[in-house]
Amino acid sequence: MSLVGVLSYQGGYVRHLERLQTLGVRAIPVRSVDALERIDALIIPGGESTTIGMLMERFGVMEALLSRIADGLPVFGTCAGAILLASDIEASDQPRIGALDVTVRRNAYGRQIESFEADLRAEDLPDPEWTGGDFHGVFIRAPQIVRVGHRVRTVLAFEGQPVLVREKKMLAATFHPELTGDSRIHRYFLDRIVGV
Repeated sequence: MSLVGVLSYQGGYVRHLERLQTLGVRAIPVRSVDALERIDALIIPGGESTTIGMLMERFGVMEALLSRIADGLPVFGTCAGAILLASDIEASDQPRIGALDVTVRRNAYGRQIESFEADLRAEDLPDPEWTGGDFHGVFIRAPQIVRVGHRVRTVLAFEGQPVLVREKKMLAATFHPELTGDSRIHRYFLDRIVGV
């Protein structure tokens, strides 16, 4: 049985661990290279992307994770996790994984007080493996994906902007699927990308 890790320095990692356990998946918090080496997939939660990136570098996890992604480790980033996965972050030189060919704009919808919920539309030409239809998203100080590379597929969109994208074995959401009662996005990651 696969073991899924959740990067657990800061942010909403507990909700992801709980969601995975609810889905019957073995899950562990990841804070070290040793833990990273044990897992078959990784979720990077929301939180403060600069802080998470600095802690990843401090504990040697950034370099180890880049190597594991190059070897095909499935990774799912939500909100701050999507920022960390992005190859480009507008007006920022913060630490990043940089493996996903997208450009993101941090806090694109405003401060925390401007957080919102919205129905997200499955694209007209979605990832053929996404059969879940539309999804209700929770956006908290959310980033925007303002550019996608030619190998990146948009799975869900909001107001014409990609909010759930996939490239190879990486999935990134600018919202927080773990804050809803809907498990379809986690299940998609597990079934279609991890292969649990």
